[in-house]
Amino acid sequence: MKFTHLIEINNLGNPLITPLSRSQLWHGLVLRAERPTLFLIGLDRCEITSRSAEGMSRTLHFGKLEVIDEVRLTLLDQVHYHVPQQNDIPASDLTMTIEEPQAGALFVRFSYDDHRDTPETTEESFYNDFRRNAYKESDIDTVRMIRQLADEGQLDSPIQ
Repeated sequence: MKFTHLIEINNLGNPLITPLSRSQLWHGLVLRAERPTLFLIGLDRCEITSRSAEGMSRTLHFGKLEVIDEVRLTLLDQVHYHVPQQNDIPASDLTMTIEEPQAGALFVRFSYDDHRDTPETTEESFYNDFRRNAYKESDIDTVRMIRQLADEGQLDSPIQ
């Protein structure tokens, strides 16, 4: 299943929405990688097992289920999550890309890919619709949390 959607961050025509800077948005997306328990329901804990200037490797703990993933960061532009195939978990990717079609008009494009190239069956289509809706709601919650953290002044400097 390949699935992409866009969330508007700054609505320049609505003065009731406090705009975020690209830097604040970036710091929020990085924080989601660094401290995912703030963003993901059901995640008990996250261990960062290695780190480099380009990203990190992590082990996510959902109860007894452990998921190993890799996060690649492209400064002020993109966060890419890759889950390699492991046990019963197929390989998958999530890419969050900041888009700015005009100055200050920020969006985040969320792109999911489970690397399946075969056409969906009717049953798979039903479950994938469910997954797409869950992904979208999770992404909306991510943006909501980033806004909250920005309002609290927690995204004005790099993550410590």
